[in-house]
Amino acid sequence: MRKIFGITLLIAGLILAMSAGANFRYYEADRTVTVAVVADDNEFIDLTPTQPYAYLNNGKLTIEISPNNANYNESLGFGSGLSPNSTYVFEEMFNVSNELWENNATAYPICVTISSNSDNLLLFVGDYDENATYTTQVKFTVEHGSPVPVGMIFNNYGLGLGSQSAQLSISAVAGPCPT
Repeated sequence: MRKIFGITLLIAGLILAMSAGANFRYYEADRTVTVAVVADDNEFIDLTPTQPYAYLNNGKLTIEISPNNANYNESLGFGSGLSPNSTYVFEEMFNVSNELWENNATAYPICVTISSNSDNLLLFVGDYDENATYTTQVKFTVEHGSPVPVGMIFNNYGLGLGSQSAQLSISAVAGPCPT
């Protein structure tokens, strides 16, 4: 009886050993991910000011049309701000460039989305066309080594005197934008 029980136990052990190593189906682990958020002038998706109203403030892109602007120069005829009940168009306020994979011979495009949180600040890419329709969000593909200019339209109709502010959200994903 002991022999039968021993042989049965041995066979059961072999079956368990063989079935446990046959297929790997699941594994779970906790890991830490570290991402460096750096100033706009040190990142792979670079934002470069191209108008005097745009500048880097502690490494962050800032658009400011007021005497508080770091580039403000009264002797050059800079005004104190924008007029009420008017619309201003600024082509090429800043450039977005793709510096990812800069040491690789292959060009990898990125899809960039820029959104404004204000209906009074509209965005466009490239040249302004007075017959086009503009919105608070633009989406465009940026190839490595080919910066894309972003323009802004400030619509001041219905706004009172004083400071107005808006926030831009910028995101990028790998690959070209869907058409």
